[in-house]
Amino acid sequence: MSNIWTYLNPLLFGVLPYVAFFVFFLVTIQRYRSQPFTYSSLSSQFLENRLHFWAVVPFHYGILIVLAGHVAAFLIPRQILLWNSSPLRLLILEVTGLIFGLLTLVGLVASIIRRLTVVKVNRVTSRGDWCLYAMLLFQVASGVAIAISYPWGTSWFATLATPYLWSIVKFHPRVEYVTSLPWLVKLHIIDAYAVIGFFPFTRLVHALVVPNPYLWRKTQVVRWYRNSSAAVPLRKRFM
Repeated sequence: MSNIWTYLNPLLFGVLPYVAFFVFFLVTIQRYRSQPFTYSSLSSQFLENRLHFWAVVPFHYGILIVLAGHVAAFLIPRQILLWNSSPLRLLILEVTGLIFGLLTLVGLVASIIRRLTVVKVNRVTSRGDWCLYAMLLFQVASGVAIAISYPWGTSWFATLATPYLWSIVKFHPRVEYVTSLPWLVKLHIIDAYAVIGFFPFTRLVHALVVPNPYLWRKTQVVRWYRNSSAAVPLRKRFM
């Protein structure tokens, strides 16, 4: 296994990132210019709402917090390490990340079950949607597994993953930062690049144009009123 990674590391961690981001920007811009009305989540809420609520809300809250944690470790690694210098603060940060990771996983699994069991929703689910769900499921599940199997991830992310990611930004990949990481962590990173490259082909593009205000807006109450005269046939109503 180590010999395989020796040959694959430069390709997967030095070349794949640029391929993924190139496809992301190129297809995103092209799709927005040629098919602007496809920038939608294509919500199936009108087809079924109860399971939709218990799936989408946990997933969105969880993934936003998890992504925010990754961005913070990328932008302010020194502050993260300073925070982690206290064992109690480190434990709080790790447990919080794990909780929101599990929340994301629960919401994603609920979404998949909903699309498998609700006939109307299943019919409007494309092959691309299933590919997206598979990649996201592996990404979230592997992230939770990493948090459990390799604790104190916020610290080693700031010391290893952050310098590697900055080397990608500076167009000088330092693959040696990730070569020593466990294979599960490497697969997690590779799948992240795959999601980025596949992103502009999927319903995820709505995240680029929709601020998702429903996450913090007040609860809306919708009441349905049925007009008794609506049941009367039109020809009788106008006779």
